[in-house]
Amino acid sequence: MGIRRLSGGPTDSGRPTDGVAGPGGAVGAGPAGLRDARGRLLRDLRLSVTDRCNFRCPYCMPAEVFGENYRFLPRKDILRFEEILRLARLFVGLGAEKLRITGGEPLVRADLPALVASLAAIPGVRDLALTTNAVLLPDQAERLAEAGLQRVTTSLDSLRPEVFARMSGGRGQPDQVLAGIAAAERAGLTPLKVNCVVQRGVNEDDLLPLARHFRGSGHILRFIEFMDVGTMNGWALDEVVPAREIVDRIDAELPLEPVDPNYAGEVARRYRYRDGSGEIGVIASVTQPFCGGCTRARLSAEGELVTCLFAKGGRDLKTPLRDGLSDETLLKIITGTWSARTDRYSEERSERTGPRKAGERIEMYRIGG
Repeated sequence: MGIRRLSGGPTDSGRPTDGVAGPGGAVGAGPAGLRDARGRLLRDLRLSVTDRCNFRCPYCMPAEVFGENYRFLPRKDILRFEEILRLARLFVGLGAEKLRITGGEPLVRADLPALVASLAAIPGVRDLALTTNAVLLPDQAERLAEAGLQRVTTSLDSLRPEVFARMSGGRGQPDQVLAGIAAAERAGLTPLKVNCVVQRGVNEDDLLPLARHFRGSGHILRFIEFMDVGTMNGWALDEVVPAREIVDRIDAELPLEPVDPNYAGEVARRYRYRDGSGEIGVIASVTQPFCGGCTRARLSAEGELVTCLFAKGGRDLKTPLRDGLSDETLLKIITGTWSARTDRYSEERSERTGPRKAGERIEMYRIGG
């Protein structure tokens, strides 16, 4: 059975070629791309397709808050696939080349391969990836690959069942994630990236076991400093294991050397094993901020354009979309929002004498990290 592609609707104008006037009449997008107030190009778009998840990771969706009676967004408030596709086309027309499907857990959204097929067909999309906890991948990896998905990033915070359970809210097992990784590999969704959030006092002893497990596999293991995203994860600076310590711990047994970034704006600092058996990455938003090279826009499941992972809110695109506004008007909203962007939360956090939480912020489960 073939993959059903979605229509973008009667008002779709396809990929703009001439750019759109931004604030003050300046051209916000064109051959050089759309830049924000700090000169950062729009190159990446993260598309959240649901706010729901089958895990309850305490750093994202703690079980004590998101219990059985928690009310997630009703279906009518979540963007339909046709709406996601239409907005994605506009963002690609403004210079976004890389699309990533996120959640919540995106694989709980029904008929996801249909969306993947339509996104993959957009002219100008160079990279189409998905972030998942991998538990549902064995049943979906092949269909997603057939639809046009190119790569997968998954999460694995520990190989020890008891630690994994602590960091997943008691949902799932490491073997399920490993089975999902194997399914993605069989489907050709590679190179596959495996993310591990490192939290002091919880899983810092898992660094080397994870490195040993994935070394030589062809997969890229990435360690992420525990970050103060949202307001529900009980974040504290003393729970952060700095990137330097992560690298030193692994280098002491498995010698590493730094590698140049694959592309401008890459968030992970790359290191390869000196014996040529692969590489790891470290994402150090807390101790080594990378705001100056950030090229990411995020579209939440309810249709908000969010310009920073640590943002307090976003620009509503769903209402004008459903009110029947033209592509030209939507483009003006998007370009105006990005052109005025000044976000640099991680740098500002580092400039203070000590990192601290800064009031209400969008929770990570709404925008997929």
